[in-house]
Amino acid sequence: MVDLSSYAAFLVAAFALCVTPGPDMMFIVAMGGRGGPRTGVLAAAGVACAMFVHTVAAALGLSALFLSLPTLYHALRWAGAAYLLYLAVKAFRDRGEPAEEGGPAEPGRRRAFWQGAVTNLLNPKVILFNVAFLPQFVDPGLGHVREQFLVFGLTITVMGFVVDGSIGLLSGKLSALLRRSRRVARGLNIFTGTVFTGLAIRLSTQG
Repeated sequence: MVDLSSYAAFLVAAFALCVTPGPDMMFIVAMGGRGGPRTGVLAAAGVACAMFVHTVAAALGLSALFLSLPTLYHALRWAGAAYLLYLAVKAFRDRGEPAEEGGPAEPGRRRAFWQGAVTNLLNPKVILFNVAFLPQFVDPGLGHVREQFLVFGLTITVMGFVVDGSIGLLSGKLSALLRRSRRVARGLNIFTGTVFTGLAIRLSTQG
């Protein structure tokens, strides 16, 4: 179904993309820094699931709509920016109260998954990336074009989760040590809010 030489080239390109710092990685670092290791990993899982949804959309041809409907593209871009600003406000308003294991932080950890997924789904740049990147490795001559899309998409999804999950885990472990101080915990929340604000500005100003 997939040409092995093309798949090898894809693995190299996908790994380079996954380890290059970008908006998703910054989001995961901020989530891990604010909520701890589990929060960082769950945020990475949410981003990964959203990436696979984008892959399925690209395989079905839905993502190509954004190339012909710029209004839809910009609407999604502004929705994504607004959601990031909403998360930034929540982070800024968090006073840095320490949370006990298994206590009030647990719902926040579960929300981290959905926040990661929604943030990625509302980023039209990711949609266009799948439209532009994945077809370079799909060979129509082999047939099963949709299945090839899914193979490449699942590969980069798993690879991205391994990289981002590791980063979320490490940033979370570091924050767990630092958050014993209420002042440091408050500083981490401010850092998280600043990252979310920066991502929102970046998304809203890129046409």
